[in-house]
Parts: sequence; C-alpha cells; structure tokens
Amino acid sequence: MTVTSFRRTRFLPALAALPLLLAGCAGAPEAEDKGPATTTGFPVKASSCGFTSTITAPPERAVTMNQGATEVMLALDLSDRMAGTAYLDDAVPQKWQPAYDEVKVLAKEYPDNETLLAAKPDFVYASYASAFDADNAGAQDELTKLGIGSFLSLFGCGENKPSADVSFDSVWDEIEIVADVFGVPERADALEREQQGQLDTLAADKPGDGLDVFWFDSGDKTAFAGAGEGGPQLILDAVGATNVFGDVEGGWADVSWERVVKSDPDVIVLADASWSTADDKIAMLEKDPVLKNLRAVKAKRYVVIPFSESTPGVRLADGAVSVGAQLADLPPLG
Repeated sequence: MTVTSFRRTRFLPALAALPLLLAGCAGAPEAEDKGPATTTGFPVKASSCGFTSTITAPPERAVTMNQGATEVMLALDLSDRMAGTAYLDDAVPQKWQPAYDEVKVLAKEYPDNETLLAAKPDFVYASYASAFDADNAGAQDELTKLGIGSFLSLFGCGENKPSADVSFDSVWDEIEIVADVFGVPERADALEREQQGQLDTLAADKPGDGLDVFWFDSGDKTAFAGAGEGGPQLILDAVGATNVFGDVEGGWADVSWERVVKSDPDVIVLADASWSTADDKIAMLEKDPVLKNLRAVKAKRYVVIPFSESTPGVRLADGAVSVGAQLADLPPLG
C-alpha cells in the first residue's frame, strides 16, 4: 500500500468527525500528476478554524495572502488560477519563482477589502487569521455573501480558536484540502510521496545524531526560540538532532539568554527573515561579551534556513533537507 493511499483512507474518515473536515471529494478519480482539474466530487466543503466554505466548482481567480498559502498554490502548479497574491516573509524558492512572477502582487502586506475585490476573486486562501480582519480582506462570512469562497490554514486560526497540531501529516492534510478545492487531488498525492521519500532518507542518514541544537528565530532582550511543538521541532526530529528547548510548550517561545548559555549548544539554527536576518543574529551573537563564548559561536557552527521553511507548510520538508545537509558540512567544535 502506498503512503498516499494509506493517508487518504486514514485521514478523511477521521476528519469527518472533527471541526477540520473535507467533504465531497471522495469521487475524485485518479489522474496523471499535474493533470487538468476535475469537477467530479463538487461541491466541496473546505473547513478550518470553525468556518466552512462550500466550493461548487474549481476556482479560477484565487487570491493568496501570506507566503505559506501562496507556496501551497505554487507547489500544486496552480499559478494559472491565481488572480493575485500578497505578503511574503522572505524569498520564493527559485523553483517556483517564474510561476510566482506571473501572478499580480496586490499589496506588500495585506490588501484592504477594496483592493481585494478589485481583483475579482472567486476564492481567498490565507495562512493567518489576521488576513481576514475587517481592515484587511474582510471576514470570511462577508466574503461568502459576495459569492467568494475562502480557506484559512489549519495552523493559523488565531486567538481562542484551536489550530491543528503541527505534524507532517497535518501539513499534508492542508495541501490535500486545497488540492481537492481546485480539483487536482493527484497533485497533493505526488507532493506527499516526494516529501515522505525525503523524510525517509533523513531518518536513515540521521545527520543530526548526537547534536544539541538551539533554534534562534529572533529577539535580543530574550531569545525567541524554536520550542517543542512546531516546525523547528519537526525538522530537528527529522534529522535526528536534539532541540535544547524541546521541553518548552508551543511552536516558539521566549527563553532567557541565561538558559541559552547554560545549554551551550553544539549548533545554532538561524531563521532568515526580512524582519530578523541571519546575518543580524550572527553579528549580535559574536558581539555579545557572553554569547560570543558559546562553543557554537566560537566555531561558527551555524545553520541558516529561510523563515518560510521553518513554519508548517509545503516547504517544511525542504527545510529538513536543508538543515540535514548543512549539519553534515559543519566545521568541528574547537
């Protein structure tokens, strides 16, 4: 039995009993990878974060907000059905850059409702609940009244609404939902097979075996660190490394620099984002009179990863592959 067939029989019945469900796609036929959209199985009910949008036909003019949502669409080869996009955290990977360049950028950050509606969307997909604030795209139920479907990431529900637990399975669940909305379920299957193969290779190689790692996202007064329940932890588990803050709840958490010094990690992973670059963090570490004495800092044992490869989404497996390759090529500790 293939990984894909296992997940489709295992997860879809379970989702029917949960708030995060996907209905109406069981009749989608098998097709060649990157094949045309199918209208079989519509309408589709795409649900997340307590909101359900009924999609009666594959969207033709989607708008994405936030990099995670945009890259799911690009990975599913759906750029030809995007009427606009907005809000990047860092660079789009080169493999998707040509497709991304063909999509109109509506705003550097979130477009307002007027700008969004001017793009004449039939579907809006966002990574974070803030995209649907009144000052931005507008509430999902208001978009529904205008005949516009919408979907919010399983991981971005916002305050007082439970998001999905972060795992590679739940990442693939979201990709499957989007693929089903657009009538291309076989493309999600192909992505999952590819990524599972990458993870299987990392599990066999264990490039991080025996290494204690501090995942430094951002911060100066305190360290905003990768904790035990998010993308950083999944990546470190995939490469066989130990997260020095893996016992801290949540995906990310503020930790004191005293705790970082006490952990004295073998390696520091640096998230590279527009608001906190890897170079800025390295400069801070190497200038600080205490932090510069960490073994990893003295030996320059840094691993750099784009922020967008550290968050739950289609690039999380790429992040694991990148971290694994860099760990295998680090200089020795002094």
